[in-house]
Amino acid sequence: HFAFGDIRNQQLVKICLRDVEAVVHLAAIARVKKSIEEPLTTHDINASGTLNLLKASSDARVRKFVFASSCDVYGDAHELPISEGHPVNPLSPYAASKLAGEGYCQAFARSYGLDTACLRLFSVYGPRQYGGEYGGVISRSLDRLSDNLPPIIEGDGEQYRDFIHVRDVADAVLKVLRGEKCAGEVYNIGSGKATKVNELIRLLQRLVGKEGIEPMHLDAVSGEIRSSLADIRKAVQQLGFGPRLELEEGLSLLVGRQMVYADR
Repeated sequence: HFAFGDIRNQQLVKICLRDVEAVVHLAAIARVKKSIEEPLTTHDINASGTLNLLKASSDARVRKFVFASSCDVYGDAHELPISEGHPVNPLSPYAASKLAGEGYCQAFARSYGLDTACLRLFSVYGPRQYGGEYGGVISRSLDRLSDNLPPIIEGDGEQYRDFIHVRDVADAVLKVLRGEKCAGEVYNIGSGKATKVNELIRLLQRLVGKEGIEPMHLDAVSGEIRSSLADIRKAVQQLGFGPRLELEEGLSLLVGRQMVYADR
């Protein structure tokens, strides 16, 4: 069944979790810029909302709880690729709220015996991702290019990102749900490959046939990490995870889908 509501609503969450075997928690304010503008709301939803879901899941005797965390918890990494043992250093309210959510997941694993897993997602992209002011660089750039507007690059574009298609993320979630007990473990979920934002934009322009449009550079967003690259060996070894879609293939699928919908 489908219920539209707020994860902070204790009564609604309690009702929704009746006879539920597993919870995949994806609800969040998921943008650094938005979190800087609204830190209290970000904490309320991302941290307190997660706590509410965990408590309700424990009460409902849910078998497994999967939490979508973020690579932003690492801050500016002092070495790449980043392993799960790298020190955490949140630079934004968003990153801090995700780290708080991880802490609650681990606490519930230890104090209540709820089997939890925290997936530190890197730069996820795919169909139906929100563009707009708070959108990710891929969805926002595609939206602008389709309107013959210059793609926006925040900063110099030389920052690295580890882009992973949502299909591979979904596969990682399924492997957690079907696998052994996780007991609060944390896993990096990325492609294990780094791409400069400038290179990404050139690739997008080539795929949509808009190579003549010059990108527009804006100031870097405060709180955004400089570069990220996932060390995914732990997820590979313990979960059997393995990303399948290369970036160009994933973007080609995304562009093709966008063109189909544009023609309707």
